[in-house]
Amino acid sequence: MSITWLKTYQTMKRRIRSLQDTQQQAIFLPSAEADPSEKSSGPKQIIPAQLEQNAISASEFNLQSMKSASSSFNKANLMMHQLIKAGKEGMLYKAKTTQGAIKGHTMFTCKIYKRTAKHKLVKREVMIMRTLNTHTNLLQLVDWNITEVPYMLIMENVEHGSLHTYLKANKESLCKQEELQHLFTIALYHIAQAMDYLHSKMILHCNLALRNVMVHSFPHEVKVAEFGLARDITRDSRLSGSCENTDSKRIPFRWYPPEYFKDNLYEFKGDVWAFGIVIWEMQTFGTVPYPDLKTSEEVVSYVCAGHRTREPEECRPEMLQMMRDCWQDPYITRPSFMDIVTVLENILETDRDYVDMDTSIVIVSVESADAD
Repeated sequence: MSITWLKTYQTMKRRIRSLQDTQQQAIFLPSAEADPSEKSSGPKQIIPAQLEQNAISASEFNLQSMKSASSSFNKANLMMHQLIKAGKEGMLYKAKTTQGAIKGHTMFTCKIYKRTAKHKLVKREVMIMRTLNTHTNLLQLVDWNITEVPYMLIMENVEHGSLHTYLKANKESLCKQEELQHLFTIALYHIAQAMDYLHSKMILHCNLALRNVMVHSFPHEVKVAEFGLARDITRDSRLSGSCENTDSKRIPFRWYPPEYFKDNLYEFKGDVWAFGIVIWEMQTFGTVPYPDLKTSEEVVSYVCAGHRTREPEECRPEMLQMMRDCWQDPYITRPSFMDIVTVLENILETDRDYVDMDTSIVIVSVESADAD
């Protein structure tokens, strides 16, 4: 038995190291002025000359399927106002146009990819976002430029950045809310609705986390974002409904389910596992999952051995049970997002019998950034 476990552990360790080898690239900064440490010094304008370096001809790529919906906006007219978050793929900024508008928008969220970003992966992200461009709780794509580096996506504006940053910045005021658990349940309901819609379109998110949910108005207007690891299984039949053999291999270990590490499998119930982690993150105001474990190897061994992160204090019983349900193993015993939406609707219906409140909340300015 000990020999079998040792072989299993060594196999997982080799797999983790191979995944980590792809995560060592530095985050791309669009210019020296856009360093996160200087974000409080005012708006940062991207320099056109820097954006035009290493230009890539559109003719090198098969963009015919996206030409009719895309416009070529002038990068020189973009000004980055505030860093929302820095991640492995690139950076998200709150931005505006200095002249005119982009498809009717003057304020928006701008994603700027690292120069090392693979065109086929960015193109896939654009195609997925276009497929999903109809749901109020999914961050809407407005425009894009993927014919030259750095690639850019223009998305709808969100007032308060990521949910991770929002909860950390507003913890003190939120904790004074008598109906805090009701507010959390509303936000989770909208996230679950977005994920149910995503799955109805046969798309796996593969990177659901608190940092990848944006906040326009808490708790009703929260929007699932960041589709860089997402998979449309109707287009990519070789994946057979899973996220295995991910091209980038830059996976978020602490949000991934045990079947991924055991069997190299991530399917719809993998997103459900991640939703359980999001509930936990929300209840702990953005604490890193498995806070007592320092390395990826420790997290994988812990999860694969059947352990779960400690239950948060002062969490309503219904949410504790939902977390447990989302973390069931084997994965086929976990609920679907349709099931989760139904449960949350019932909880909110019960809350309405007892809650009479104004859900408007005083918020503070968010100036920090999250990392993927």
